[in-house]
Order: sequence, then C-alpha cells, then structure tokens
Amino acid sequence: MNYPLSQQGKVVLVVGGAGGVGKATARMFAQAGALVAVTHRPGADKAADAAAFVASLPGENHSAFPTDVGDTQTILALREAVAARYGRLDVLVNSAGFTKPVPHADLEALDDDLIDRMFAINWRGQFATVRAFAPMLKASGDGLIVSISSIAALNGNGSNIAYGAVKAGIDAMTKTLARALAPEIRVMGVAPGVVDTGFVAGRGPEFNAKTGLNTPLRRVASPDDVAAAVFACASHLGYSTGSTLIVDGGRAL
Repeated sequence: MNYPLSQQGKVVLVVGGAGGVGKATARMFAQAGALVAVTHRPGADKAADAAAFVASLPGENHSAFPTDVGDTQTILALREAVAARYGRLDVLVNSAGFTKPVPHADLEALDDDLIDRMFAINWRGQFATVRAFAPMLKASGDGLIVSISSIAALNGNGSNIAYGAVKAGIDAMTKTLARALAPEIRVMGVAPGVVDTGFVAGRGPEFNAKTGLNTPLRRVASPDDVAAAVFACASHLGYSTGSTLIVDGGRAL
C-alpha cells in the first residue's frame, strides 16, 4: 500500500495554529504540500504574529484567521472564511487550548469561573469547531479530524483537576464522533505528556529537565514530536479511527 506522505492539494485547518504544537503541525503539513490555514486569538498583535508565521511557511496560499473558540459565532465566521478562500477542507486539527496551574489539593482555587472557562475553551470549543466544519469534511470524502488531548486524561495529573477532566472528555468525544461521522470522516486524538512550549505558565527549562529525567526516554516532547503524530494520522493511519495516540516518551508507564 502506498501511504500519502505528500499532502499536495489538501486543505488543512489548524485551530490554535499560533501555539507551539499548532505551529509545528502547520509547518509539517505545509512541507508536505498542503494549503494551510491557522487560527489565532483576536487582536492586532496576534494577527501580525500569525501573518508573519504563515508567510514563513513553505508553499503558497496559506492563511491566518482570528478565532475565539469560546465564541461559537467566530467559529461560524471562520467556516465562511475558509469556504470562501479554499472551497473545501480535508483535515481539521483541534489544537486550541487553555489552562492555569492550580494545585490539585487546593479545591477552593479551582473556582466555578475557571472550571467553566476550561470546559468552554477546551471541550465545547473543540466540539463547536467539529460541528461547524463536519459538512465540509464530509464533502471531502476523506476527511480527518485530529484533536489534541493529554495523558492527564489517563493519569489524573496535569495542571489542574479540570484540565484532566476536559481532556478525558476529548478522548470520549473522539470515540463517539468516530462512530457518528464514519465513513466519510476519520476522527483521531493525540495525547502528549509534557511538551517543551510555554503552554503552562511557570514551566520552564528547569521543570522540563527534571521531568525529562523521570521519563523513560529521558526528555520531554518537542512540538515536532506531537506534530509528527498528528501528521501520521493523515499520512500512515488511514485505517484508524476513534483512537488516541499517546506521545509521552513513556511517562504514563
């Protein structure tokens, strides 16, 4: 069987494409020939950074759009913008997310507002994006959705209790949508451990070095490690759906 390492002509939308994992994923697909659209949070500074990033990607006709995944109306506007520019969508990568470190034993610090925001951005936003783009992905005939999860869904660790809960929800949604959207759309998840990005406030080189020593492969993940797993869902795993790939260097063992 010939696996499609080339993504020439495919349109790929990376929601959260301004983050570390999102940028690495967007670049990997662009290098394989895809037309890539990324989203960024609203704001002139965010727009300028995203425009500079897509301009740096290999190939042509890449784009960046403002989107707040906590606001469904901006997701619907994103759908219209992608449809107007490309007329199709083949791959949707849900990598937008938010968290705030809260010690697990400090129950009072995990207040209702933070819990609601965690679920609105990390779960509802992912579902709303799938809901909006499902018709375009079905029309592709070979659509793919990949959502970024976390090993916090499995081990009860993570930046706070709600973060593990929403990621467990992502894993459940991956399975459910894989059944509901087959055969036109495959749905996969990728669950990293600690990734060398600025996603979690307060986790810098010292934290990563210490964590790496306690990981079987003796390092934390790079954004490219996670992006490679996302890309593999498109390039090599054409008979897989409903599964979540663990990319943690063995940390969950």
